Amino acid sequence: MDTKQSTQSYRRYRAYVGVLNTNYIHPKSPWVAAWWSAAFPGMGHLIHGAYLKGFILFGWEFIINLMSNLNLAILYSFIGEFDMAREVLDTKWFLLYAPVYIVSIWDSYRTSVDLNKLYVLAKREKAPIVPFQMGNISVNYLDKRHPWLATWWSIMMPGLGHLYLKRVLLGFFLLIIWIIMVYFSNFLPAIHYTMLGDFTQAKNVVDAQWLMFMPSIYCFAIYRSYILAVEYNRLFETELAEFLQKNYQASTFVMPCKQEMR
Repeated sequence: MDTKQSTQSYRRYRAYVGVLNTNYIHPKSPWVAAWWSAAFPGMGHLIHGAYLKGFILFGWEFIINLMSNLNLAILYSFIGEFDMAREVLDTKWFLLYAPVYIVSIWDSYRTSVDLNKLYVLAKREKAPIVPFQMGNISVNYLDKRHPWLATWWSIMMPGLGHLYLKRVLLGFFLLIIWIIMVYFSNFLPAIHYTMLGDFTQAKNVVDAQWLMFMPSIYCFAIYRSYILAVEYNRLFETELAEFLQKNYQASTFVMPCKQEMR
């Protein structure tokens, strides 16, 4: 059954199970989305499943940050080298940064508020959830997933947890971004020298401009894979409960409720 055909008579539907992705709306804290956008523009939109906008903001962050040397300026500011921070910062690029950065935070907050309202309406309308999708390149289906297993794979390498959850586009995107950052930051050679006890060489070989991208991406991948696994399990249970209710529950059945204590 095609998802689009099965929901075309409904104004809103709760989930889309495609061959490369499972996307659906669920309640989120607007402040969490805003915080992730502040940590790295685009992350707040990826939380909402707005991939196109999220990927564009990701690319914008990389280009403007690298061209303006913003990460280096932040690093020097952290260690009290304010003269060096002013020297390395390219203001021609940096002045382009602030407007989009602020709009990214605001838009992720606003989108979260809107989607929470739409979730309530879609839940009441009960548009059908199609649990299985097969195409010529992939198969996708709803099933139970282990949140801590998804978290573990994301700890091993960002993107793997999302691939485990069948978020193929976001999984490969995070995986490719992580590989690029590890390569250009010289992170692995720095780890190698650190294990040998050569801390001076480890400090010299690392590229701080690229290295400072990594904590945000790493923590985001871990956090989001765990939350997705929990929410996918809830979606699976909701779809299964509605299927059993529709096909096996008698129309005359009255749901028992607790009597008020007197």
